Amino acid sequence: MTSYYQLLKRETQSDNSTVAHYKPTLHAQGAWNEHEQHMAPATGILARELELFSPQSNLRIARISLDILGLIPLQEFTITTRCIRPGKTIELIEAVMSSGGRDCIIARAWRLLTQDTAEIAGLEDLVATSHPENLPVWDEMKGWPGGFIESIKLASDPARRPGKGLVWLTTELDMVQGENTSDLVRLIGLVDTANGVVPRNGLRMSEMQWAFPNTDLQIHMHRLPQGKWLGIEAVQQYGEDGIGLTSTILHDLQGPFGRSEQILTIRAMA
Repeated sequence: MTSYYQLLKRETQSDNSTVAHYKPTLHAQGAWNEHEQHMAPATGILARELELFSPQSNLRIARISLDILGLIPLQEFTITTRCIRPGKTIELIEAVMSSGGRDCIIARAWRLLTQDTAEIAGLEDLVATSHPENLPVWDEMKGWPGGFIESIKLASDPARRPGKGLVWLTTELDMVQGENTSDLVRLIGLVDTANGVVPRNGLRMSEMQWAFPNTDLQIHMHRLPQGKWLGIEAVQQYGEDGIGLTSTILHDLQGPFGRSEQILTIRAMA
């Protein structure tokens, strides 16, 4: 297989919502459990449905917020997409992934009006000084199991350390078999990896004393990403009462394009 998912069918309902039926491939397999999907490609396929849903030429996705309701089974699922706040300049749409009679992820996206603001544009996030094609291949993250981690290519900035650093990653796989993958979907489908590139307690699950899965993923974009390489400039912090946070500046080869946040539940490994 050369994709993360196979589209089985897509239907439009009487209320103008859509229901898409998908089957995951082994490349979508997660790291914490072999029978679950990784949140990264699951985010990508949800972004794909949000992108396809009733697009308007003067609006673009500026934020995607995802809440993980439980384990994401590595089995057939549906995504139901609808508009919950229509508008000519601001619109809120929602995509819900369901499997086995249970909702797994709720994703909501704000689409905002686009217009020329070049004369007042300004960024505080700095352009990454390293380029992935000038860095050595980084295989340390392959200490995580699962088909998704195996499917990606990584390069690490030499200054990366536990808790903080910059890692570049890409994938040659399409999100959906037989369909072109947009740059937005390709790169958004890698963002959840941020929680695993600078873990504070090691890169090999067999050596970890603490698990730190995220229960959400928030992505904000001041511009749309471009290309095939995603730069994850991440900081991971653990509190003292079992809760942590992974905060990330998101880069493509043009520079920073947004930020992401993940809240973590920190638990002792069995």
